[in-house]
Amino acid sequence: MNAKTKRNLIKASLYACCLLVLVITGFPFIFLLINSFKDMQEYLKNIWQLPTKFFFGNYQAVFKPDFLRYFVNSTLVSAVSVFLIVLTSSMISFAFAKMKFKGSSVLYFLIIAGMMIPIHTTLIPTFTLLSSIHLNDSLAGLCGPYISYNIPISVFILTQFFKEIPKEIEEAAIIDGCTTVGVFHRIILPLSGAGLSTVTVYTFLNIWNEFTYANVLINTTSKKTLPLGIREFYGFQSVNIPAVLTAILVGSLPVILLYFCASEKVVNGLTQGAVKG
Repeated sequence: MNAKTKRNLIKASLYACCLLVLVITGFPFIFLLINSFKDMQEYLKNIWQLPTKFFFGNYQAVFKPDFLRYFVNSTLVSAVSVFLIVLTSSMISFAFAKMKFKGSSVLYFLIIAGMMIPIHTTLIPTFTLLSSIHLNDSLAGLCGPYISYNIPISVFILTQFFKEIPKEIEEAAIIDGCTTVGVFHRIILPLSGAGLSTVTVYTFLNIWNEFTYANVLINTTSKKTLPLGIREFYGFQSVNIPAVLTAILVGSLPVILLYFCASEKVVNGLTQGAVKG
């Protein structure tokens, strides 16, 4: 076997592995799509076969005004929380990565130590605190815990990215008259697109799918988020499974769309530093 044939075999094996991974990772989405066009009776007959007749009742149930309100609430909470997380974490990370001050290492450790605290162990204190300041049962009150519990991992990721930016670029900007705020805004943030995209996708996914805090803090129906709205398809004695699958399918589209829009930068962010050159 010559070298060219060997290279072709290796390449074909890699393509086969990639195809296998694609099938495995894409199967849940295909499963949701197929069963979203079935009614309950056809779903119970065979969950694996294609629908014999397309049933659109599940989509009619999902796109009712109540469910759309849940969708808007989740979008609002996720967008506001992610924006504030990225803004706050980037400023904190800039201070740790580019500024030298006494106690910075201790303070950095205290912040990232928050990653080791299971967030649900703080559910009762958080509920008590929000009740005392009259922010329970509100979307604004729900944003607070989401922001605070995602800042540690965001600071950890962004600090590493900011440290990779050469100091020579900052020094050149300062010589040209750029202030510290200008360095952060004009130099650091534009060069950290991969890190910012990684934090955005990661935190958005966490907040979009969060159920426990929303279930405890939100009581009013009009203020419920999407995970709570999907629960509405569960009856006391039965569950409309195709409708639940359709709601999950529709609810996953924003996350999938966000990832595809930022996928290149996210992949670059995950692999940055692996290759020097």
